Amino acid sequence: MKKISNNIFLIMLILGSLITISSNSWLGAWMGLEINLLSFIPLMNDNKKNLMSTESSLKYFLIQAFASSILLFSIIFMMLFFNNNWMINDNLNNLLILSTLLLKSGAAPFHFWFPGVMEGLNWMNNLILMTWQKIAPLMLISYNMNYNFFLFSIILSMIIGALGGLNQISLRKLMAFSSINHLGWMLMAMMNNELLWFSYFLLYSILSMSIILMFNDFKLYYFNQMFNFSLVNPLIKFFMLLNLLSLGGLPPFLGFLPKWLIIQNLIELNEFFLLFISVCLTLITLYFYLRMSYSIYMLNYNKNAWNMTNSYNNNNMNLILTLNFISITGLMIITIIYLIL
Repeated sequence: MKKISNNIFLIMLILGSLITISSNSWLGAWMGLEINLLSFIPLMNDNKKNLMSTESSLKYFLIQAFASSILLFSIIFMMLFFNNNWMINDNLNNLLILSTLLLKSGAAPFHFWFPGVMEGLNWMNNLILMTWQKIAPLMLISYNMNYNFFLFSIILSMIIGALGGLNQISLRKLMAFSSINHLGWMLMAMMNNELLWFSYFLLYSILSMSIILMFNDFKLYYFNQMFNFSLVNPLIKFFMLLNLLSLGGLPPFLGFLPKWLIIQNLIELNEFFLLFISVCLTLITLYFYLRMSYSIYMLNYNKNAWNMTNSYNNNNMNLILTLNFISITGLMIITIIYLIL
């Protein structure tokens, strides 16, 4: 029964986002966001015995409800002034709408709730929060841009995403700060090209899924658990290392492709200052991914003469290996196809 209700809530979650994306009015978009929010709360709180997930679902609900109420106020305010032909400062109203959407997506300077909420959830809910839950707010942000505030949010997201993950011992918080950093790149892509940010988002979702499925499979939640990861099959460890480097955007892996496209776009637009900041801060994120990989390989390494546990027995392993293969070899395959065509 519980599984059936979860599936219904998941369908409603997807429908809520699709209503927002396909809506031709702000009120319809707000309604879709509310359906999406009310469907995700029961999915977050699926384990009644876990107080952390209850706390996270309450935090998420309060923040999202607050953002939704301000968004609704802004929409009504805009409609009222538009219908009565009153003078209105469009910039102020646009700024208010943009702020609420950035709060919903977890971008800086409205990121404060995001790591705390992720810390209390299981990996599969975290995956939904990091990927699907960002689609609807980002689509609405792309319709409503304020250049100066947008630039401030992009730079701040990259700084907080890079520096926030440096001393983290929780893998969930580390992935949260990584998500904030990637969100900065998505907003930067959105500023220049509609298709570019969506391509970045799609590839980021694939890379996040490949890593989070591995974390979920081996029940890894904290940094010290990585030390015992040495007993796992060396091939799986190697895939984990390369996946983390791919998420950091290191060539020649798939994670470098969207960054490469954005860098090329910024060079064409002569945005060298923004390019310099974004590349420097991405190197910091690569450092904390390497720190994780270092603990897997170098610390507490011992190899048994025989190993009774076989990690390939898991049903998810085929999917994980397929996603890992795409993540590691994707850029090379795309380059070969491009050269052939």
